[in-house]
Amino acid sequence: MSYPATQNAANHYSQVDTYTGVTGADSHRLVLMLLNGALSYIAVAKGSIERGDVPAKGEAIGQAISIVNGLRGSLDLKVGGELAENLDRLYDYMERRLLDANLRSDAAMLEEVSSLLHAIKDGWLAIPPEVRANPTEAAAAD
Repeated sequence: MSYPATQNAANHYSQVDTYTGVTGADSHRLVLMLLNGALSYIAVAKGSIERGDVPAKGEAIGQAISIVNGLRGSLDLKVGGELAENLDRLYDYMERRLLDANLRSDAAMLEEVSSLLHAIKDGWLAIPPEVRANPTEAAAAD
């Protein structure tokens, strides 16, 4: 069975060409791949700032923004309730910080977004396997 959020994430992930083998991944794994991809691009952007490589910085930040936008677009605000709404606002904030970091070549802003993404990733990794297997049933039980 294919979930719309999973399909959207898979389509987005193929567009940014960060990882291969997305087609067979479940929604939990796709989100982890997207988070890792965004974190990798932010690391590249920080290195590009240090080297003064403006084109590489812009490309990496653009890719990170695209992934964060994909994560945001995959949220189901009706099913996810307050948590999804909070993530939506957080992803919006991260996108704006990434844009500012690009304009200002500010590695501290990139580090802030990286820290936020790591916190989301840690929370995502803490989801129990039984909830990962049946996310719709877990949401209905709340």
